Amino acid sequence: MSAIITLFIAVLLSVLVARVGTIALVLTGLSHEAAKFQAHSAFLGVGFTTSEAETVVGHPVRRRILLLLMLLGNAGLVGVVVTVLLAFLNVGGGQVVLRAAALLAALLLVWLLVRSPWVNRRMGALIGHALRRWTHLDARDYADLLNLSEDWSVDELRVRSGEWLCGRTLAELDLEHEGVLVLGIYRADGSFVGTPTGHTPVRDGDTLVAYGRGELIAELDRRAAGPAGDHAHQESVAFERRLVAAQTERDEGR
Repeated sequence: MSAIITLFIAVLLSVLVARVGTIALVLTGLSHEAAKFQAHSAFLGVGFTTSEAETVVGHPVRRRILLLLMLLGNAGLVGVVVTVLLAFLNVGGGQVVLRAAALLAALLLVWLLVRSPWVNRRMGALIGHALRRWTHLDARDYADLLNLSEDWSVDELRVRSGEWLCGRTLAELDLEHEGVLVLGIYRADGSFVGTPTGHTPVRDGDTLVAYGRGELIAELDRRAAGPAGDHAHQESVAFERRLVAAQTERDEGR
């Protein structure tokens, strides 16, 4: 009977580990359903190619969580198999029926616990509180949040003397009307300016952290000072206005 109890504990721990993995993935920004699917797939060693799987592979925190789930799942599977063999090894016919009934009852109890909304709510709240207190998993997938794709990107613009960006404030550059947001500036001395304002100057040796269309950011990195650079700025502003107007028409037509 001790083997049956051991098996019950092993199955219960497996359910608990999968639930911890699900909530940990939720804390990194995945939806609950996607997190549940990925956690159970990793724990059971079942591979599925989905868009959510690609976001997990590309996210370092999620990748570590699933790797741990895979390791624990493999170890747990071996333990369960060994425990089942020990439970039914060298026992008589009557004992086999009794142990089989006890095993089914234990598995039914685990299934009822897993299906209970009350247990799920309490367990989820407790696990979430523990993970927030003793771990640092609030690592959002900023590539998803910013919709980074072939068109949009976050990139660095290295400012050098003689370039259009150098020697002006952000207000004078007016990059926002080109569709580019400056998220921060690394100064040449190693300091960092977070959420810079329009009065923030851009100096030789700075590195701008910019969010916008990748093609435009690449053009800004090459834009030379002088009338040609000012003309390129005006063209880019006009192009952005056309894009905004087209988007407004699409929104109003919905």
